Amino acid sequence: MASVPEEMTGTWEIDPDHSTAEFSIRHLMISTVRGRFSKFSGVIQGDPTDLTASTARLSIDVDSVDTRQKERDNHLRSADFFDASNYPHLTFDSTRINRTGDNTYEVVGNLTIRGTTREVPVQVEFSGISKDPWGNVRAGFTATTKINRKDYGLMWNQALETGGVLVGDEVRITVELETVKKA
Repeated sequence: MASVPEEMTGTWEIDPDHSTAEFSIRHLMISTVRGRFSKFSGVIQGDPTDLTASTARLSIDVDSVDTRQKERDNHLRSADFFDASNYPHLTFDSTRINRTGDNTYEVVGNLTIRGTTREVPVQVEFSGISKDPWGNVRAGFTATTKINRKDYGLMWNQALETGGVLVGDEVRITVELETVKKA
C-alpha cells in the first residue's frame, strides 16, 4: 500500500466508476433477481479510518435501474414501484455512526424511497486507504442492509397460482464504494 497523508479528515466523494449500488429480491418465491443502479453520487465528510465522527450521504438516480431485462426495468420505474417521474432519487443520509469492530461500523441513517423516509441500520466495513498512480488518496467501503419494500410504498405484487407471490418483500442492498479525498 502506498503512503498516504496523515490528515484523513475531509470530504471524500464517491467514485462512481469504481463503485456499485446493487440489490436483490426473491422472484416467484424460488429464485433471486439482482439489479443495480448505474448512476449515483455521494460524500463522506470526516475521517474514513474512524467513521464515528463522520457523516455520509448517498443519492441514487432511479432511472438508472438495471436488472438486465428492459420490460422489468421499465416496470420498476413506473408508479407500481419507484415512480421515477415523481421521485427521481433514492437517498440515504447518516444520522449516527457506531463502531462495531476494528474496521466495521453500524451507520444509521434516513433512507428515502418514493417520498417515504425511514431510519435504517447499515453494516459498513472499511476496506482501507491507498494512493492511486495519479496521487489521489482513496478509501474503500462495503455497505449492506436489508429493507422491506412495502415500508416504502412499493406494494405492487401478483399472487401465484401455486401459492405465494411474484415479488418478495425483503430487499437486500449492497453498496461497494471507492471514495476519493478532495483537496
